[in-house]
Parts: sequence; C-alpha cells; structure tokens
Amino acid sequence: MVAALLIILGIIIFLVVMIAVYIFKTQRVLVNLDELCKNAMSQIAVQLNSRWDALLALAKTAARYSKHESETIIQAINARRQGTVITAEEAKQQQGELTQIMGRLMAIGEAYPELKANDLYLKTMDSVNSYEENVRMSRMVYNDTATKMNRMVRMWPSSFVASMLNFREKAYLTVDEEKKNNYPNLDEAFN
Repeated sequence: MVAALLIILGIIIFLVVMIAVYIFKTQRVLVNLDELCKNAMSQIAVQLNSRWDALLALAKTAARYSKHESETIIQAINARRQGTVITAEEAKQQQGELTQIMGRLMAIGEAYPELKANDLYLKTMDSVNSYEENVRMSRMVYNDTATKMNRMVRMWPSSFVASMLNFREKAYLTVDEEKKNNYPNLDEAFN
C-alpha cells in the first residue's frame, strides 16, 4: 500500500515538474518572440526615420528650384518625422505619409528637368530608394516574427500558457488597398 502511494506520489510529482518545465520553456519562447517583434518594429521606425531624413535632404535640394513647394514639404517632413512607430497601424500610416511626400518631390523633379540631372538629387534619391528597400525588408522580418508569435499564441497547448501570461497576437503589416489597386494590369498591357 505504501509502495503504491509512493509510486502515485512520484508520478504526480513527475507530472507537476514536466508541466512546470513546459510552462517555463513556453514562456521563454513567447518572450523571445515578443522581443523579436518589438525589435523588428523598432527597425522599421529607424528605417522610416532615416527615410524622412533622406526626404528632407531631397526637399532641400529641390528648394533651389521650387522654393514654395519644397518649403511646404520640408515643414511636413519635420512635423511627421518626430513620431516613432509602435504599432502596425502607425507604421502603415507613416508609410502612407512618406509615399505622399515622395510623390510631391517626384512632381518637382518632373517639373524641373535640370534638378533631375543634379548629382546631389540623384544620390539622395538613391538613398531614399535604399531606405525604402530596408523598410520593406524590416516589414518582412516583422511579419515573419509575428507569424511565429501568433502560432504560439493560438496553438494548443502553448495558447493556454500564452493566455495565462497575457501574450496576445501581433497585428500584421499589410499593403495599403490603394497601393494594391495601383499595380498595372499586365493582362491589358500584353493585349
């Protein structure tokens, strides 16, 4: 009888230890993924701020050609680049603002052909494009990490630990619907 109780007690202790180890390991994985998501979002903020700086340099270069329009753009850039990206929605909003300002700068470049030939303008435009590529890559890293986090948060039994420790799904960074609709229709192009 005592031996049977010791065996049952041993099994219970073993199960409790295994559950505790599982919770401990799952918590560590969830924290790691959460930190990776925060890091990726921080990288997006850094790249967007760098892009704002490059756009400011581009606007200052364009100022010699179109004083009023570039002053308005410079004021807009200075007002917007102070914010930091914390959420997927804020990243999407900043990307939209960057796209609008970039469009205005491109219009100035089109209106002044000599500006488009300016070496500083060309170099700055290259750096803007480079930062855009960095933002794109950072967005991909964030979405990949968010996918891993969301799987852990939603799949059983890790979902139990995630809910117990208040881990939530991460929002994905998405492509703006307007941008999707602006892609050329290749079917029409080849007919």
